[in-house]
Amino acid sequence: MAARRIPRIIEIGLAAALLAGTGTLVAQIEGGERGAAPVDSSSDFEVGGIAVDVSAKDAETARLTGWRIAQRQAWQILSQRLRGSASGLNDGALDAIVTGIVVENEQIGPTRYIAKLGVLFDRGRAGEILGVSTQFSRSPPMLVIPVLWSGGSGQVFERTTPWQQAWARYRTGGSVIDYVRPVGTGADPLLLNVGQTGRRGRGWWRAILDQYGANDIVMPEARLYRSYPGGPIIGVFTAFYGPDRQALARFSLRVEDGNALPALLDRGVARLDEAYQRALRMGMLRTDAMLSPPPAPEATPTPEATPTEGDRSIEDIVGVTGSTVTIQFDTPSAAALSTGEIAVRGVPGVRQAVTTSLALGGVSVMRVAYDGDPAALRAALEARGWSVQESGGTLRIRRAAGPAPAPAPSPAPAATPTTGG
Repeated sequence: MAARRIPRIIEIGLAAALLAGTGTLVAQIEGGERGAAPVDSSSDFEVGGIAVDVSAKDAETARLTGWRIAQRQAWQILSQRLRGSASGLNDGALDAIVTGIVVENEQIGPTRYIAKLGVLFDRGRAGEILGVSTQFSRSPPMLVIPVLWSGGSGQVFERTTPWQQAWARYRTGGSVIDYVRPVGTGADPLLLNVGQTGRRGRGWWRAILDQYGANDIVMPEARLYRSYPGGPIIGVFTAFYGPDRQALARFSLRVEDGNALPALLDRGVARLDEAYQRALRMGMLRTDAMLSPPPAPEATPTPEATPTEGDRSIEDIVGVTGSTVTIQFDTPSAAALSTGEIAVRGVPGVRQAVTTSLALGGVSVMRVAYDGDPAALRAALEARGWSVQESGGTLRIRRAAGPAPAPAPSPAPAATPTTGG
């Protein structure tokens, strides 16, 4: 059995850590709680901050009534936002397009329900009802490295931080920035740390970006200042971009209660996302050419001996030509990983599809051997209901809003009549 090859970037990271000392390596990869998987990467419409106060015969009835009221109010807000005029829908139609209720805060009594809620609507169905386009282009994949400074020390993935959890909670599907959010487990603490954010070497960054299937880097930074334990907290947030840590925006937020830290960080994430989107519209997020892998040298064809008929394989006889294509796809769960691989392998002409970089809760990378050119593979994926974007020779696929059309059945071979003896 052939030994499994460790990716080159992991070999470099482990070698560097071992040179620094065994004790340092053990301290980085053992102990503590790490990992915060992204909650939702879908592109649903979200309407939040809806306050409800309902009384009913029991707590359950009051809660369900409050949710229905929130759905109606959220739809009016969404229609006003997208079409310019508020409209209403009956509860049955709303139940069909609402994909989730977000509980921001709630108080439940024996006969009363008080809450602040958010409502998620399916983007495709809501767009069809309102008659508006729901398609939008996104940026190249951006690797997110959330840096938190608190108490004079900086952390990224050494252990789970409130700042990492805030980015995991944020719904990035509605943003034009295509964020690649590491979970924080495995080799993440070794490869992505505070020291790495200060390095400028493009070669090292290129190796890391290839490992995570990204084209560029964003480094949202939060610095927390506490007056006293449990008291006011001031957060200073900075939107850094690229290997040179270009500062795109900086602002500060404050809360009076230490228990409100998650709300403070959530507001910081939302405003940083706005800053990155604004920078993209202004043309400031331009990927450094040195972060792109160098083009492969053209191979010089060498004459081959003509095999005899008995030595020729099927591929030699047919004359198969093909290409290798890199595909990025969302893997919020292990089931999504299997579904994506099976779907790509089912495309005619695909000889092999293997996931080379796994990121549960984020974006994984698949290498595909295809009998044809990448343009033909892209057309085949779109014909099967995938939304495909191309960036630097890499295909980024997502499931389109509508159901994927079923492939046309292959005609059955006609039976060859035989003459009875």
